[in-house]
Amino acid sequence: MEDFQTIAIFNYSHEIVVLKHILDQEGISYFFENEMTLSVAPFYSNALGGIKLKVHLNDFEKVQEILDRLNNNLTIV
Repeated sequence: MEDFQTIAIFNYSHEIVVLKHILDQEGISYFFENEMTLSVAPFYSNALGGIKLKVHLNDFEKVQEILDRLNNNLTIV
C-alpha cells in the first residue's frame, strides 16, 4: 500500500459511486480510505478527513484525467 497516493478527497459516500464504476471498467488499482466508516457515520467526515481516493502511482496520471473529465462535464442549468 505504500505505492498508493491520495489523488482526491470526497465528503460523502454517494459522491464516489460513478467514479468507482469508471475505475473498475478501466482496470485501475484503487481503494477508498474511510469509505465504510463514513457510510455508517457520515457526520464523521470532517473529523476523519473525508473519503480519500488512493491510486497506484502507475495509474496516477490516468486517474487525474478521469477526474478532470468528470469535473469539466458538470454544468449548472
